[in-house]
Amino acid sequence: MTTFDPTEHQHIRFNPLKDEWVLVSPHRAKRPWTGQVEKVPEDNIPRKDSKNPLCPGSIRSSGKVNPEYEGTYVFRNDFEALLEDGPGPAESDDPLFQAAPAYGTCQVMCFHPWSDVTLPIMEQKDVRAVVDKWAEMNKELGQKYKYVQIFENKGAMMGCSNPHPHCQIWASSFLPNELRVKDRTQKEFYQKYKKPMLIDYLNKESIKMERVVLESEHWVWLVPYWAVWPYETMLLPKRHVLRIEDLQDKEREDLCLIMKKLLSKYDNMFNISFPYSMGWHGAPTGGSLKEDNNHWQLHAIYYPPLLRSATVKKFMVGYEMLAQSQRDLTAEQAADKLRGLSDVHYKLQNKAE
Repeated sequence: MTTFDPTEHQHIRFNPLKDEWVLVSPHRAKRPWTGQVEKVPEDNIPRKDSKNPLCPGSIRSSGKVNPEYEGTYVFRNDFEALLEDGPGPAESDDPLFQAAPAYGTCQVMCFHPWSDVTLPIMEQKDVRAVVDKWAEMNKELGQKYKYVQIFENKGAMMGCSNPHPHCQIWASSFLPNELRVKDRTQKEFYQKYKKPMLIDYLNKESIKMERVVLESEHWVWLVPYWAVWPYETMLLPKRHVLRIEDLQDKEREDLCLIMKKLLSKYDNMFNISFPYSMGWHGAPTGGSLKEDNNHWQLHAIYYPPLLRSATVKKFMVGYEMLAQSQRDLTAEQAADKLRGLSDVHYKLQNKAE
């Protein structure tokens, strides 16, 4: 009988955070691709365009005018998915037809006044301003709402229609599905093993070093053992931290450095502005601020869709939608590929020499 080789043979891996399995089929990476090919992301973006609604001084579709901001700029989304008030649905005693009120607010946060920059090529002080604003918004909105989701969709391939560097912050009166599951799984682990799941996981990954891509004084960037997307990664503080506003000054400064490096590695893979969806997950807020949330550990997740090249992406269809997640490249192979890339952005490499 052939000996099992995780880089050659199909197997399933368990994600304890989401209480689900992923099918790993490394042999499928050898198949030729004859499917859809995407356009190479545009790289000739004007620094300031008066028609771009996110630029300083521009008029948005709502008729509101942006100030001539010089750093970060936050404003309420002109087409919010969540509103602060309004009527709610009536209660139902039918288990098949349940609805509940949903309130909140949706904010847009511009990282920088220039449209032709991204986080990895922004100056350290400007990235620090982004981190501080994330923390400020999470703390401010968290006083009122059950959860605050900070997320960035980067690139047209991930549904972003505007290249200007920005993210979104949605605060809700309810705990969203992903967080509801993570809250449960981490709490169950903590009750059983008397330690936070992701702290235990990080300690074990730091010994194995098979999936660790970058490590700094306060942070570790790795490909999760249970990763689904081809180059999915997780960014974790080494210290036990519940929410982003709890990060100390030295941890915030170090976060800026490792983010610039990790995002440079992404961009250097295919010499493009690498598309992804990312977000911060931390302990619930609102009424949960008064509760024991020591089972939680702050972490950021990056979900990039690209697999083979700048124009071939991973589709989540068919089996993934109807059965369970599946990936071709193993987490270890992805980590090895990322480790081998320079952490100096390709646009800055000549300047660094």
